[in-house]
Amino acid sequence: MTTHPHPVDHELIAAAAHVARTRCRGDNHTMAAAGRARDGRIITAVNAYHFTGGPCAELVLIGTAATQGAYELDTIVAVGDRDRGVVPPCGRCRQVLLDYFPALKVIVGTGDRLRTVRITDLLPESYVWADHQLDAERTAPFSTS
Repeated sequence: MTTHPHPVDHELIAAAAHVARTRCRGDNHTMAAAGRARDGRIITAVNAYHFTGGPCAELVLIGTAATQGAYELDTIVAVGDRDRGVVPPCGRCRQVLLDYFPALKVIVGTGDRLRTVRITDLLPESYVWADHQLDAERTAPFSTS
């Protein structure tokens, strides 16, 4: 576990809760996510539920951030509609978040037990796709042209 606790970004939680309260309508959009970009901007998104496994709010957030030019996220949180509060990322989202942002912090917990942890704490001893990409770049043959 993390030995240096990270402060909880309450502004980020409030942004996700606001989106969950005002934009989640019916069964298609039941979760909201908010992420803080490295430049301080807050980016929000909602899930797109579908019986075939539509994307979670955290995954939609990755694309939304990229469309706004934010390719590095520092912290992320997901909040459920109907005042369900902070909801931890599912297993698929944990892996994708780790692959995209290996240093990402994630807000988890409820009530007075809210805390910020590294994504690696939520998915310990995992395969990091980003490491594979770096290894491939390091071992790629040099061009002779």
